[in-house]
Amino acid sequence: MFLFFIFQLKNAYAIAKLRKTGYSKQKFYKEAVELYREINTLISNGDKNALRKAVTERMYSTLKNEIKQRESIWNEVYWELIQPIVKIRTLRARLIGVDRNDTNKVFIQLTLEFLSKQKFEAYDSNGNVVSGDKSKEVLVKDIWVFEKSLFHPGSYWRLCGRISL
Repeated sequence: MFLFFIFQLKNAYAIAKLRKTGYSKQKFYKEAVELYREINTLISNGDKNALRKAVTERMYSTLKNEIKQRESIWNEVYWELIQPIVKIRTLRARLIGVDRNDTNKVFIQLTLEFLSKQKFEAYDSNGNVVSGDKSKEVLVKDIWVFEKSLFHPGSYWRLCGRISL
């Protein structure tokens, strides 16, 4: 119980610090859904160059490897997000300090759960469907971690992790 209280306190502190920068939950959720759609589209299209800007360096390496592996199996992928998102919620907020002597040099990470309807289909080199069915909507739950610097002017939210369910 005590650890849960500490966890909640850390969440609240991180959100309070973020609010000082003009953060709005509603505005962020809109931005997060757009990033979710954009990143998934870039992954399905195999667009590694555009993907680099939307994710952290470590996440870029992971996604680049995933795309390479997928392209060795499937020739092409169709992916579509059905809007609006069924549900979105914040699971965790945390601050990551860069400098112990300067408490203003922090990154914030927000862990979000997305529940969405999606369409997916994969094709072989002859254009034959080998997985999925784009005529059917599938309910998908994803947990993504977004990160933003609170000390770099002009910083923006990027995907820094995904949690497997």
